[in-house]
This record gives sequence, C-alpha cells and structure tokens, in this order.
Amino acid sequence: MSAHSPEDRSAETRPAEVKPTQRVDPKLLEILVCPLTKGPLRYDAERGELISDRAGLAYPIRDGIPIMLIDEARTLDGQGGTKR
Repeated sequence: MSAHSPEDRSAETRPAEVKPTQRVDPKLLEILVCPLTKGPLRYDAERGELISDRAGLAYPIRDGIPIMLIDEARTLDGQGGTKR
C-alpha cells in the first residue's frame, strides 16, 4: 500500500473537465432552446457547444452544464467565432 497525500486523493475524486466528445443527454436537447430566438439548438460534439443557427450563436458547455447566457455565447462567423 502506498501512502497518498490529501492532494492526491482530491485529484482522484475531482470530476474531469468535460471533453468535447462527451455526449449531451438527448432529453436535455429536446427541452433547451436558444434564449434569444427561442428556437432549436444542435449539439456540436467537436467543440462541445450548443449551436443556435437562427441566432448565429454557440453556447458553451462547462463541466457538463450548458451555459445558456447570451453574454457567454460565441458568435458564429465562419472563422471560429468571437466572443460576444
């Protein structure tokens, strides 16, 4: 048995950051809408974002939680976007 410091244990129990390839619950996608247009969202697995094509915005997903704030969304401009 090797001794672990409390720091080692906390790193083991700390949840991993959301990976872009992590899936979003389809039921969640069914109920979430763009806060600006009230339109549908699609999940971009590569970037780990929820996309509103109508608004031209990409909402980030942090720690598995969609951040549905317009001020936190990235604008879609065809070049990776810029933060609004």
